[in-house]
Amino acid sequence: MAAPSGRSDRRLWAALVPAALLCLAVRAAEESSTADFDVRPGGEVHSFSRSLGDYTCTFTYSAQGGTNEQWQMNIGVSEDNLLFSCSVWRPQGKSYLFFTQFKAEVKGAKIEYAMAYSQAAVGGQSDVPLKQEEFEITETTVSHREGKFRFELSKLMIVAKTPRDEL
Repeated sequence: MAAPSGRSDRRLWAALVPAALLCLAVRAAEESSTADFDVRPGGEVHSFSRSLGDYTCTFTYSAQGGTNEQWQMNIGVSEDNLLFSCSVWRPQGKSYLFFTQFKAEVKGAKIEYAMAYSQAAVGGQSDVPLKQEEFEITETTVSHREGKFRFELSKLMIVAKTPRDEL
């Protein structure tokens, strides 16, 4: 399922999904991992990956301007092992880097919901989602849309469904 298309639906999802991810993180506290990493400018393509059990999240990007920024990646698996989540964000809220490309990829699960933001919520500010035409979602990736992406990125959120073993 892609991000909602209607404006009011998008706001509803934008409000509900972070809450759901927080609940997922709390419920799966023993099954989550947060790691800090630097997003580096300079125009080169860089990747950062983390795995948890059978699931992996990889954030690949190229950025220009400024200096290194501290970012975080959080991955988690729900207690019932049905959902895998991956969030990548700048804890200070807004990135001042100029992103020329980005892609977040999950392995071991299929994306149910994903959203990209130009600004992450911090200090009373709200998340500011990218326009739907700026990024695209497939079964396993969320990435910039060439010619439509406006070079601003501060947060990515993915909720993916894990394969289910049927009896």
